[in-house]
Amino acid sequence: MKKIYFLCTGNSCRSQIAEGFAKKYFPSQWEVRSAGIETHGLNPKAVATMKEAGIDITTQTSDLIDPDFFQQADFIVTLCGDAADNCPIIPTTTQYEHWDLSDPGKATGTDQEIAAAFSSTREDIKERMMQLVKRIA
Repeated sequence: MKKIYFLCTGNSCRSQIAEGFAKKYFPSQWEVRSAGIETHGLNPKAVATMKEAGIDITTQTSDLIDPDFFQQADFIVTLCGDAADNCPIIPTTTQYEHWDLSDPGKATGTDQEIAAAFSSTREDIKERMMQLVKRIA
């Protein structure tokens, strides 16, 4: 089974959204996980924005990077500069891509403006995910 790993700072928003879309769009021969260099818990707004897209991520958990899965991953995607700068050295045999996305968890403003930030990030990740599936799956 092939393995894909989505990494972010706290594994609470962006990487969780990516994991949800990957589980939906990648073929079943891919094992999909997400993790962070820290754990901040699953952000309820990430859950809500994915529910709007018809994807339930409530069973996902905020996890630290698993060194074994990391070393065995066929493809790694970092979703923020902090993860790209601070994750372990990516094995030379692993394909790697960086998606520099702003953190919707840090969005400020009205509830509507914050929800819009989450929706924007979700749609950006969805589009990137669909392109990634076409290229590697």
